[in-house]
Amino acid sequence: MSVVAAVLVALVAVIHTYILVLEMFLWRTERGRRAFGTTPEQAETMATLAANQGLYNGFLAGGLALSLVLPEPTAFAFKVFFLACVIVAGIYGAATVSRRILVVQALPAALALAAVLLTR
Repeated sequence: MSVVAAVLVALVAVIHTYILVLEMFLWRTERGRRAFGTTPEQAETMATLAANQGLYNGFLAGGLALSLVLPEPTAFAFKVFFLACVIVAGIYGAATVSRRILVVQALPAALALAAVLLTR
């Protein structure tokens, strides 16, 4: 696997780990509210839903991290699957929540997927 592809996959995993932390642990804090544009009241109301979303982001990060240490051809399959999941989630999030999600999540995953596919 190329170094560029590995770095991009790792970057997407780190992004989703950070999102997990924001959604599960920092949601009600000023930092979490600023990241998602919520008021304290909204954050309180949505905290359980945000934590659930954070858990799913953790699964994406975990799958991508695992893909960096698994042997081939399993590693390739994990990379393609989890990066495709991130892209689909990013497109859906951009369509339903904020276009910023397209840049923050889907674009890095698409670049990583392209790099992974080019290593084949």
